[in-house]
Amino acid sequence: MIKMNKKNIQHINIEETHIRLISDILNHNLENYIRTIRKDLKRYIYTNPDFLNRLEPLDEKPEDNSSIINSMHHASKISNVGPMATVAGTISELSLNYLINKGTKLSSVENGGDISLINNKPMVCGIYSNTIKDIGFKLKARDKALGICTSSATVGHSISFGNSESVTVVGPKASICDGLATRIANDVYGESDEEGMTNGLESAEDYKDYYDGVLITIGQLVGTIGKLPKIVTTEPFDIDY
Repeated sequence: MIKMNKKNIQHINIEETHIRLISDILNHNLENYIRTIRKDLKRYIYTNPDFLNRLEPLDEKPEDNSSIINSMHHASKISNVGPMATVAGTISELSLNYLINKGTKLSSVENGGDISLINNKPMVCGIYSNTIKDIGFKLKARDKALGICTSSATVGHSISFGNSESVTVVGPKASICDGLATRIANDVYGESDEEGMTNGLESAEDYKDYYDGVLITIGQLVGTIGKLPKIVTTEPFDIDY
């Protein structure tokens, strides 16, 4: 649900993973890295099918050394959702870490609307919902990773039990932002949009130690909490998920 206003986007499509990549590194071989961490995930699910189906965190830490399983479990415990609710943001985060280790100064890895990025130049991210298509975040240049992850009850394939058009969470780790976007979106419900917004913001308040800011849209309402990048008007756009 995020559109980057940048050209020269590379696409990496591996089964359920659909990456849109902007990077200052040309010969990155990121596709092979993503195949490796996906293989780790599939291997673990094969012997631990509960990891795939749970809608709440696992009771115990998985006995597995792979980065994707441990990152998903950690994000799941913080955000109080099932591990798979964090998978897209985790793949984005690990992919960006891979590029950082290769020396990138400007990379954005988007996986179905869940972004992990580092940008030594200003960038703009548009925020998408069914009714709001012309606002975005103006991002200042930065030398540390940033996660921007979105969950929605009306757009995309993720499971949501709420009524939000979109919940976007911004913070240092995309894995945690992804889980929190799902957690908060589940709580955006009520008999009116106003009640849904109130419930969503109250839910976000419970997790304020783990993010920089949250933006919620429901109907024509927009609510925020915490410290977000500057919100700007963008050209209206659509997405192809």
